[in-house]
Amino acid sequence: MSNKERKISLTKRVILGMLIGIATGFLIRTFLSDIAFVSDYIVHGFFDVGGKIFIASLKMLVVPLIFVSLVCGTSSLKDISTLGRLGGKTVAFYLVTTAIAITLAIVMGNIFAPGVGVDLTAATTFASQEAPSLGSVIINMFPTNPINSMAEGNTLQIIVFAILFGIAISASGKAGERIASVFSDLNEVIMKLVVMLMNLAPYGVFFLMAKLFTTIGLDAIANLLSYFLVLSGTLLLHGFVTYGILFKVFTGLNPLIFLKKMETAITFAFSTASSNATIPVTLETATKHLGVKNKIAAFTVPLGATINMDGTAIMQGVATVFIAQAFNIDLTMGDYAMVIMTATLASIGTAGVPGVGLIMLAMVLNQVGLPVEGIAMIIGVDRLLDMIRTAVNITGDCVVTCIVAKSEGELDLNVFNDPNAGSTDEELHLHHLK
Repeated sequence: MSNKERKISLTKRVILGMLIGIATGFLIRTFLSDIAFVSDYIVHGFFDVGGKIFIASLKMLVVPLIFVSLVCGTSSLKDISTLGRLGGKTVAFYLVTTAIAITLAIVMGNIFAPGVGVDLTAATTFASQEAPSLGSVIINMFPTNPINSMAEGNTLQIIVFAILFGIAISASGKAGERIASVFSDLNEVIMKLVVMLMNLAPYGVFFLMAKLFTTIGLDAIANLLSYFLVLSGTLLLHGFVTYGILFKVFTGLNPLIFLKKMETAITFAFSTASSNATIPVTLETATKHLGVKNKIAAFTVPLGATINMDGTAIMQGVATVFIAQAFNIDLTMGDYAMVIMTATLASIGTAGVPGVGLIMLAMVLNQVGLPVEGIAMIIGVDRLLDMIRTAVNITGDCVVTCIVAKSEGELDLNVFNDPNAGSTDEELHLHHLK
């Protein structure tokens, strides 16, 4: 067997790094938590610094990757009317899957009743915000200063500007062709940056997990076991069953192959708990492993990281039912309809960053008159659940991406069915540099 054949795949290395990190965190929490040196210099020093550098490196690539990839995709469209059809399909699928997700969550919450018998009278306060209006969401999509939008990482505004810029390139004749070739080369360079970072991912994931699991105690989960089980079970049900059915019905392809190829991206999402930070890996997975053409994935993946938050919607549905039951407040069908609409709208106007689900939940609770203070009770387990729902979020992004690509004839079936597709692209040969 050759060295290449014996080499452990990137996916296995990332998963191994995650498992070793989790075990390390639990061991430190159990046996070394009282040692000041371990806490100050290893957990809050070495692990913390390593994890934050990894997250910062992922975020560093997000803005240039979104802009350059989307400009390449848009400028390569032969017919601009294709863009309207593509956008309509993508947004429609994202909104439908989000509505299905929160409806499923409300049903599961009412069936298993995780909040019955829970006393929340001692809960502390939690700051809430108002849900954004549809008009403000649409207005805020258009940048007044594209450079500022990039500096702030405003994904929707970057998408809008990149689309307009790509259309202008496509309409500019010879000058546009020269600019398009430059962006095509830039895209190759940025994707190589993604590969460089992915090869360091096992270490970054180890740091993140080791730091996190020195702070997560099983007692917090035990106190809210019914809520934790209902929410995590609903997330897994939506991630495997709902997405599996949608994928099979609309593409006719094997959902098990899809899930197998999503392993690395799911592990990244679980480790970072950020849809936005995972964009580089999600986009690389969609194009190199699943066979989606860049002109489709460059549009659907960043848009999905911004507006497609099925995992977060599920959390809002289960948490709303949990808090209502805990305070012995009965919600009507009209209230549940309001929860579905508010959560779907809020998902469009909220960024894909860790912890944003709690802010969105406060908006939802305000709309149906439930005590926002109830959020304080679930904060203890939210970080771990946030990791699971982020993995669900990016899985949904890739499901819709494949569905849209298949409908547009932009899904390479040979790549999708090839179990080794993309593996050579993940190899980094720095010794070739001169």
